[in-house]
Amino acid sequence: MADSQAVTVAELAERTGLQPLYVREWLHAQVSGGYIACDDTGTEFHLPADHVAALADEQSPFFTAPFFSTLKALYGSENGLVEAYRVGGGVGWNEHDTSLDDALSRYFLPGYRANLVSRWIPALDGVARKLTAGARVADVGCGVGYSTFLMADAFPASYFAGTDYFGEAVAQASRSAAQQQLPSSRVEFTTAAADTFTGGPYDLITTLNCIHDIGDPDAVGRHIRSQLADDGTWMIVEPNADPDPVRNTHPAGKLFMALSAVMCLPAAAAQKGPRALGNHSGEATLREIAGDAGFSRWRRADATPVSVVYEARP
Repeated sequence: MADSQAVTVAELAERTGLQPLYVREWLHAQVSGGYIACDDTGTEFHLPADHVAALADEQSPFFTAPFFSTLKALYGSENGLVEAYRVGGGVGWNEHDTSLDDALSRYFLPGYRANLVSRWIPALDGVARKLTAGARVADVGCGVGYSTFLMADAFPASYFAGTDYFGEAVAQASRSAAQQQLPSSRVEFTTAAADTFTGGPYDLITTLNCIHDIGDPDAVGRHIRSQLADDGTWMIVEPNADPDPVRNTHPAGKLFMALSAVMCLPAAAAQKGPRALGNHSGEATLREIAGDAGFSRWRRADATPVSVVYEARP
């Protein structure tokens, strides 16, 4: 329906190969929710043009449809979440259905595709030049490897090490690397926690939307400093959300607040570390973590409605 042309129930059923009875019911539900519009007769339906970027265009940086796939995994682990709210603790990433990691990776991918190579890395002081010439990069918390592959494609002279503590995600990333015939001399994936990965010194270490999922981010900051070259850069990408909840009433803020309460904070709390942040800790907290870890230079390098990018250097 992204072509903005109105369709009838019969036409959409034919296009999708679905049963007209259920297509009609689904369309009525979407009209009620405000996602789809219909004419005065209630027989022709269309997807409004300004909804396409969020619901139907996988190349759009505002594509949010994959987020709905996370609900299956989150509902599946609801009993653990209820217990955590009652007695403490949390729900670890590995306690969710494996579909969660893929769904969230696909949710962040359009934003990474639109910004990571074209905006965020160039916004860092001298980093794009290093990567073009040939550098060592650790993509910590890489998930299924989408961010790692984007950087590797853009900077073929550099080496990229993707690490994540969730073995299922690393296995998927490794399979993707093999399918793309990427040699291990260029791209490697290993299972390791953010405070135990090795292979340094690295010229660039990236943590994309993962610091808030870690129970001891201070220990991670110190470990990243130990694995970083003295002239290296730590790129921190976190949700563009504020510690003050009244400032998070915009669409992205609402999404992040809901997600933090049921996934991000519980994932960090499950690690029983001293500092479970939630996904809206804000710049001051992140800067404090970096400063205590030995990073004396800090800069807000870029931001989108969804993500904010910080540059930390020794």
